[in-house]
Amino acid sequence: MRNIFIAFCIAAVMVSSCMGPKDGTYSLTLLTTNDVHGTFFDSTYVGGNVKKSLYSVKYVIDSVRAAQGAENVILVDAGDIVQGDNAAYYYNYVDTITPHVYPRMAKYMGYDAVVLGNHDIEAGHPVYDRLARDLKALNIPLLAGNAFRNDNGQRYFPYLTMLKRQGLKIAILGYDNANIAGWLPERLWSGMTFENLVPLVRKDVEAVIQKEKPHIVIVAVHSATGSGDGSQLESQGLDLMKSIHGVDFLVCSHDHRPKVVTSDTLCLINSGSHSRYVGHGNITFTVKKGKVTDKKLQADLIPVDARKKDQEMAKVFRDDYLAVKAFTTKKVGELKTDLVTRDAYKGMCPYLNLIHTLSLSCSPAEISLAAPLTFNGTVKSGDIIYNDLFTIYPFENQLYVINMTGKEIKDYLEASYDGWINTYPGAAHVLKIDSRDDPRNGQKSWSFVNRSYNFDSAGGLVYTVDVTKPYGSRINIESMAGGDPFDLGRTYKVAATSYRASGGGGLMAKAGVDTGKIEERVEATYPEIREILYEYLKKNNAIDPVLISDPARIGSWKFVPEAVAEPALEKDMDLLFGRR
Repeated sequence: MRNIFIAFCIAAVMVSSCMGPKDGTYSLTLLTTNDVHGTFFDSTYVGGNVKKSLYSVKYVIDSVRAAQGAENVILVDAGDIVQGDNAAYYYNYVDTITPHVYPRMAKYMGYDAVVLGNHDIEAGHPVYDRLARDLKALNIPLLAGNAFRNDNGQRYFPYLTMLKRQGLKIAILGYDNANIAGWLPERLWSGMTFENLVPLVRKDVEAVIQKEKPHIVIVAVHSATGSGDGSQLESQGLDLMKSIHGVDFLVCSHDHRPKVVTSDTLCLINSGSHSRYVGHGNITFTVKKGKVTDKKLQADLIPVDARKKDQEMAKVFRDDYLAVKAFTTKKVGELKTDLVTRDAYKGMCPYLNLIHTLSLSCSPAEISLAAPLTFNGTVKSGDIIYNDLFTIYPFENQLYVINMTGKEIKDYLEASYDGWINTYPGAAHVLKIDSRDDPRNGQKSWSFVNRSYNFDSAGGLVYTVDVTKPYGSRINIESMAGGDPFDLGRTYKVAATSYRASGGGGLMAKAGVDTGKIEERVEATYPEIREILYEYLKKNNAIDPVLISDPARIGSWKFVPEAVAEPALEKDMDLLFGRR
């Protein structure tokens, strides 16, 4: 009899645990991060500066959990995790034996789901496949529901995870950016196709609601907020907000612009980037006979304070930090002149001369196309440590050598400079700048209208850019660097980043190059440009301004007429960066 009674009790508990939530009022909190870009540790590795990091994010999360109850808090990241900082680079490529630090941190912080971003894909199959395995082993799904396998049409990554809190069923759906093929070479995402988020997400949400009958639905996408007009494949947040139904929270990312958009039935949260904010959503509702009624949603952003951090987390991951610091502070060579990245906006400079020199050293390149990829950084002359290489070249772009005609090169440069300068003096400024609120910090300041990492100049040519002429007639290519004539009808071997060759920034398209068929133009491929720089230093021991500025190799270019352009450029540079 006693055994029968025990069996009955066990069965009753099991039935109770399978039942839905009890009638009553519930309140749940969603916390979000996105675009952390490797800000795992709070140190800049040199100089003793403290930065915002996952240590400080954890402090915020713990504060909310203490106030709301840990069982009432859901934590999601929307991608672009393992690129942008020394720590990510070290565990992606240098120490591949030690378990990657990010999955261990994600587990420590209590993430419920993580979404894959485009820069995570950029790290390559070995990195993100490893992340997926490591996270799965820690019971954290890596979601990217719009990545479909080419061999069988199935999803490469999961798109859904279901949570249960207080008897409530919570569905979290996750997706990567739809424009992967527009930025990255196919070898980085081989075997997959990335589908448009609209209408895929709507279809998935409807199926999940019908099958799982969740009480709360969260969709996290590595896609920018956008304008909501359906015109931007990489920025589909507001497009989704208009098209999906039955979703409570939509987590966006990618553009590094903190934003919250709310309606009566849906909140969009984009927490910006680099651990500066934690997205914060709250949902309160009533359950009657298993059904949810009277939902109330609200959302905001919680600023992260670098001075407040989880001290215990810093202790747990101290050995990881010390390993990264040891790697990135080792000397790799000597620099014989300052490299100032902002100088690239007004003409030739040692910083971009170095990038062109590196690119032109990759056979069979005759011409180089390159932009300043650090907006405003300086590497002082003297000893160079590996950390400085991240300032010189922060991204994991590979180098391609592709075939382009002279006309395509000329049209490409016209498009590049059109994003960079105005026709002057018809406009108030020669640089395309304006004064506006910076969405990343809410402060008014002068900034470029367009992204400066798309301001490509050319190495290997002698040319001028006439600021007084309109788009289409500004570029005058006089010759090749060595003095040979430049021929619009000839085909040249051009060094460009994998990002650019894959269509990033749209410059190739404006030049008439079909990047969907770029493999037909590829003559050679090389590893990450930072690795090319590292090999250059191992061979030459130093960066000498004389050697990297040889006009017979990299050519020359300038804004003309100089009497008009130079003073106008200086005024605009003062607005952007202050008097130096």
